[in-house]
Order: sequence, then C-alpha cells, then structure tokens
Amino acid sequence: MTSSDPRIAQPIATSYDRPASLSLPRTPRRRSGNNFEMWSWLFMRISGLLLMFLVIGHISIMLLLDDGVHRINFAFVAGRWASPFWQIWDLSMLWLAQLHGGNGLRTVINDYARKDSTRFWLTTLLVISIVLITGLGSYVIFTFDPNITG
Repeated sequence: MTSSDPRIAQPIATSYDRPASLSLPRTPRRRSGNNFEMWSWLFMRISGLLLMFLVIGHISIMLLLDDGVHRINFAFVAGRWASPFWQIWDLSMLWLAQLHGGNGLRTVINDYARKDSTRFWLTTLLVISIVLITGLGSYVIFTFDPNITG
C-alpha cells in the first residue's frame, strides 16, 4: 500500500493550510520578558526549604524540648519575644508562610478559575487576606508588650 492508494485516508489539511493567526506547533514562543512565573516557581522552592528549617526548629523548641507544650504560657512567649532573634525568627516564618501559601493559592486560582472576572475577584480577596494577616501578625510581633497592667 502506498500513500496514493485510495484505501488510505489522506490528511485533511497540512501545516500550510492553517490560518495565519495560529502558530505552528514547533515554532518558538515569543518571550514575554518579565519571567514572573519563573521567579514565582523559584521562590516556592527556596521559601519551601527555608520554611522547613524554620518550622522544624519552631516545633523542636516549642514542643519537644524541656516540658514541651506544658511550659508554653504568656510568660514563655513574652520571654521569647523579648529577644530580637526570636522576633526575626517568628516574623520570617510568618512572612514566608503567608507568601508561600498565597503564591500556591494564586497558582490554583489561575489553574481552575474559568472566567477572568472570577479569577480577578478571587486573586483580589487572596491579596487582601495576605496583606491583612501578614500586617496584623507583624504588628503583634513588633508591638508585643510583656508588661500588661490591667
């Protein structure tokens, strides 16, 4: 059987029959220039590694050492946050967790929201919640007063 055999189906269209608006499958894509998704992907990998270190350290100190969870009270937190080291530790854990989780949710929204308006409003709500939670958490860490007088 050869391709000229009438029993073999002939191709309906060839690559030169395609409209000019469709690119050929093997043509290189035009570079966008800002590479936001590449930097976002890289941030997820780096922040994930940093978060593993920070969270394992946090869990080890808070739950595993000494009396574990039984020693955690207001005085323990006040003593811990009196040190700039622990403030920076908890602040970096807060910021990285919020940005890492927000970036992951942004990716899910972009993948599954079908309408542009739905994607816009979900992303807007996500950004508002990230800013509010990160701002409130940072405010608490920086302005925590261990000397409460009622």
